[in-house]
Amino acid sequence: MSLLTLAQEAQTLIGDDGLKVLGKGLGFGLTVNGAGLGIGRIGTGAVEAIARQPEASGTIGTNMIIAAALIEGLAVISMVILGFLV
Repeated sequence: MSLLTLAQEAQTLIGDDGLKVLGKGLGFGLTVNGAGLGIGRIGTGAVEAIARQPEASGTIGTNMIIAAALIEGLAVISMVILGFLV
C-alpha cells in the first residue's frame, strides 16, 4: 500500500479537520522533544565542563543559560508558527 493511498484513506476516515489536529499534535510533539533534548545536552555539557574546570563555572553557567534561552525561544516561535499555519 502506498503512502498516497494511506493518506487518502486517513482523509476519508477522519476528515480534513482531524488531519490538521493530528499534524499540529505531531509538530508540537517534535518541537518539544527536540528542544528538550537540546537543552538536556547543553546541561550535560555544562556540568561536565564545570566538573573539569570549576573556576570557570560562572562563564560556563552564563553561556549555558543563554544557549538554553535561545533554544527555548526557537521552540516557542516554531510552535506559534505551526499553530497559525496548520
